[in-house]
Amino acid sequence: MKNTTEQLRNFLQYVAVNMIDNPGSAQLKIAELAPDHVRFKLILAREDVAVLIGRNGSTISALRNLLKAIAKRDNCKVQLHIHSHEEEQQMTASGE
Repeated sequence: MKNTTEQLRNFLQYVAVNMIDNPGSAQLKIAELAPDHVRFKLILAREDVAVLIGRNGSTISALRNLLKAIAKRDNCKVQLHIHSHEEEQQMTASGE
């Protein structure tokens, strides 16, 4: 699982950094929810969230599908959440 998580992290970082305008403010948080289940949380500047989601969610949908395909090779499940820094602060303050 560790190798798969590392591959997914590297792929996600490469794609996200090359698509957004403010890569210096991007944060990636990783949580292993189970031995075969990992969640990535990408925290970006507000304008970068819109870029990564894409028109009608097509970009984020494609990115999630690629992550799932990589994870499926090793019988793993993967989730990807994208938030702005402001949304992350609100969620942290409310205890989510």
